[in-house]
Amino acid sequence: MRFTKAHGAGNDFVLLPDPQNTLELTPALVRGLCRAHVGLGADGVIRVAPPRAGADADAFMDYRNADGSLAEMCGNGVRCVAKYLVDRRLVPGTGVRVDTRSGVRLVQCDIDEAGRVVQARINMGEPVPLKVDLALEVTGFGTVHVTTLSMGNPHAVVIVEDVARAAVNTLGPLLQRGEEFPEGTNVEFIQVKDRTHLLGRIWERGVGETLASGSGAGAMAAAAHLCGLADRRITVSLAGGVLEADWGDDGIAITGPAVEVASGDLDPAWLETLGAS
Repeated sequence: MRFTKAHGAGNDFVLLPDPQNTLELTPALVRGLCRAHVGLGADGVIRVAPPRAGADADAFMDYRNADGSLAEMCGNGVRCVAKYLVDRRLVPGTGVRVDTRSGVRLVQCDIDEAGRVVQARINMGEPVPLKVDLALEVTGFGTVHVTTLSMGNPHAVVIVEDVARAAVNTLGPLLQRGEEFPEGTNVEFIQVKDRTHLLGRIWERGVGETLASGSGAGAMAAAAHLCGLADRRITVSLAGGVLEADWGDDGIAITGPAVEVASGDLDPAWLETLGAS
C-alpha cells in the first residue's frame, strides 16, 4: 500500500492514493497509521479517491480523524490533496477541485520553478454563524462564552486574553463533548492582537490539540469579525505556522503552505497486525 506524508502548517496527514476506489479505511487502520512511535504519526488519514457520482471535481477526499472517526472536511488536508495532485501532474494546471463530505472546495496553487506546489488558497465557502457570544456553564470553569459556527464542519470559538495560557487540553475536550454539540465540535481559542492579527490554538474533534487547522483558522477569523473584534482580512498565527484568512463575497479563503514529507510503501506484515493488507 502506497502512502504520502504531508502537512499544512504542521497539521499532518497520511495520504493513501486509491485510484480504483477499492481501499477500505477501517478505524483500526486509521488509528494505527496515526499513532506516533509505532505508526507514521498524523492528525488524520486521507484516502485520495475518484470524485463521487455527480461531483464536478478532480478527486474525493475521504478524511478520517486520528481516532478513526469520519470528518466532513479539513482545510489543511484539502491543500495537501491539491499539492499531491498538482505535483504528480494528475490534474491540468494549478487549479484543483476537491470533493469533500461538505461539498466541492476550489483550490488555487502557487508553484515553484520545478512545478511543485509551495502554498495554496482554498475557498472554504461562506461560514454559517449559529450563535454569537453564547454563554455556557462548564463544570470547573464557570461561564464560558463561545461563538459557534459551521465551516462545513462544526466549530466553537473561545476568545481569551492570553492564548498561551488557555486551558486547551482541559476546557477543549469538555466543550467538544458538551450537550450543546451532540455530534461533537472542534474548539478554537483565540487572542486578538489587533483587528488584522489573531493568535490561536486548536482542540480538534477526534484528534486533540493540533498545530494548525484550515477550517479552524476560518472559524477563528469569522468569529472575531462577528464579535466586532477583527476585519474581514486577517492573519492567524498558530503553533505550526501562519495562515491568511480573507472573508470576501464568495466566502472565506484560507491561504497557507502545503508540504510533502515522504512517500513510500507500508510494510504488508505491519498492515496485517492492523487487520489490513
